[in-house]
Amino acid sequence: MTPIALTIAGSDSGGGAGIQADLKTFSALGVYGASVLTAVTAQNTMTVTRVEAVTPAMIAAQIAAVFDDFSVGAVKLGMLGDADAIVTVADGLAGKDVPVVLDPVMVAKSGAVLLPGTAIEAMLRRLLPAATIITPNLPEAARLLNRPEAVDAVEMASQGRALLDMGARAVLMKGGHGRGEVVTDLLVTPGRTIVFEAPRQNTRNTHGTGCSLAAAIAAGLAQGLVLPDAIARAHGWLQDAIRAGARLSLGRGQGPVHHFHRFWPA
Repeated sequence: MTPIALTIAGSDSGGGAGIQADLKTFSALGVYGASVLTAVTAQNTMTVTRVEAVTPAMIAAQIAAVFDDFSVGAVKLGMLGDADAIVTVADGLAGKDVPVVLDPVMVAKSGAVLLPGTAIEAMLRRLLPAATIITPNLPEAARLLNRPEAVDAVEMASQGRALLDMGARAVLMKGGHGRGEVVTDLLVTPGRTIVFEAPRQNTRNTHGTGCSLAAAIAAGLAQGLVLPDAIARAHGWLQDAIRAGARLSLGRGQGPVHHFHRFWPA
């Protein structure tokens, strides 16, 4: 059977993040991608100039339509936009026996706020305990916990455990916003912590890295990989995508990673 993954996220008109990045990632890793659109952004490599939300009724209808016809193997949640969308998505996924990867998208790389503070409570209450794994970067984890950003692996592990205490089943603390020559990600679960490391790459073309990593994890879960193996494969694939993306010349700001680096050169 063809593995299928569903992305529930916003559209990036520049094509580097959001729904577009998720579908590219699914395809690059051999998974058929379905999608539920939560918002439309006017966005490029430099800025987000406008955001319009999709109505909760339309979000619910999209979720119902996909699950009515497709055997979804995993779900990736990205930009949801507001509390109404979060509640709608949670209701739409209730009772579905499918792995869920929650990427708590809050702020775009350009600095645009994509999730207001009023929606965080809804995310923590409705989606955090329902997700198989949550994949916050350092600013997102700090915002979810109302703490300062972690500055080292010890603090990252502590914040990961704090998110477990709040109801998360597993947490991938992403260290890309940290400092140093090595980027460290930590998979924190109730039973153990696994470290994923990679040299920091000197490139501005990192737009969509968070979306793409979460989508790659979802692709692995849809293909039947256990969570640590899905993360390990996604981590290696993304590092290659960043490396190849450094040679792309797209836009005047932070360009995207190269999702199809295995199929055509930069």
